[in-house]
Amino acid sequence: MGLEVTGQYRYPLPDPVWLAKSSEDVIDADLPIIDPHHHLWIDGNSPYLLEEFAADIADGHSILATVCVQAGYGYRTTGAEHLAPVGETEKFATIANAAEVRRLPTAIAAGIVAYADLTLGDLLGGLLDAHEAAGRGRLRGIRHTVARDPYFPNGIVFRPAPEGLLANPQYRSGLAQLAGRELTYDAMLYHSQLAELTAMARAMSELTIVLDHIGCILGIGPYQGREADTFREWRAAMVELSRCPNVMVKIGGFGMIICGATWHDRAYPPNSIELAKAWRPYFETCIELFGVERCMLESNFPVDKAMYSYRTLWNAFKILTAGATSNERTALFSGTAAKAYRISIFKSEGNSHG
Repeated sequence: MGLEVTGQYRYPLPDPVWLAKSSEDVIDADLPIIDPHHHLWIDGNSPYLLEEFAADIADGHSILATVCVQAGYGYRTTGAEHLAPVGETEKFATIANAAEVRRLPTAIAAGIVAYADLTLGDLLGGLLDAHEAAGRGRLRGIRHTVARDPYFPNGIVFRPAPEGLLANPQYRSGLAQLAGRELTYDAMLYHSQLAELTAMARAMSELTIVLDHIGCILGIGPYQGREADTFREWRAAMVELSRCPNVMVKIGGFGMIICGATWHDRAYPPNSIELAKAWRPYFETCIELFGVERCMLESNFPVDKAMYSYRTLWNAFKILTAGATSNERTALFSGTAAKAYRISIFKSEGNSHG
């Protein structure tokens, strides 16, 4: 029931020795952050679970809470097949509870975005109920990836989604159930599909939509070497999408190899100044079109960890927002995420709870 790896662009694993070759001081260490997009999983023999993630978030920045997003980890292997993804939510909730027991200063997985097949019809309600129960009060949204691109008929990393899912009546019926439960819909697709998302967002104005990774701008295969053209196409599509007030954007995912990231091929990791310079056109476009109240900054760890450290990533975002007001920075680093995923944070004896 997990995602099937079919494409040639497998995400590289982080290399701790390479990452350790570069270090920099933390910028604005006290700025509160909610990381609205990370994963917990075991990739082959490489776990990225509580110990690994806790080490990253303890690296200097003030991470109050996080949102853990589905990635096909820990599915149930017994019972009804359509309920298999509930195993992932169970594992996320167990990790969240373990972090609380250890009194970590971060509410890990304060919000959970689970997987559900939105075309299940009558079975979907029971699956969402099971996710709610397994999440122990932490379920905030659903992600059913629709990513596909005509240049990659066999998929890029995973098997491509069926064509036209966002317009499929059964899929939209599933989306309507999310809206009725006040669950967000995390949209994972490629930049070539943004017009499809806009059409769906206009038709379903009651649904809160969070666009992952600014629409995942592809930079490999036929897209490699035509970044300027792709940027113009992406920006034009984002202009239309921004006119849908029910859509928010996660700014991040710049370290994905499918987006053209090649930092890992260098002798030394990039510093935050380099990253901020590379990301600025995309960052400024999102802020211009959607405003800070509909934008949130994400880590996308451990996927992006192949290219840079957690400390460097958040330093880059802090450089990009150096000219923003205090209220604008609050929105980008924590406020929009708290609103989208209904996360309430308070401090108590050195702990954060969501």
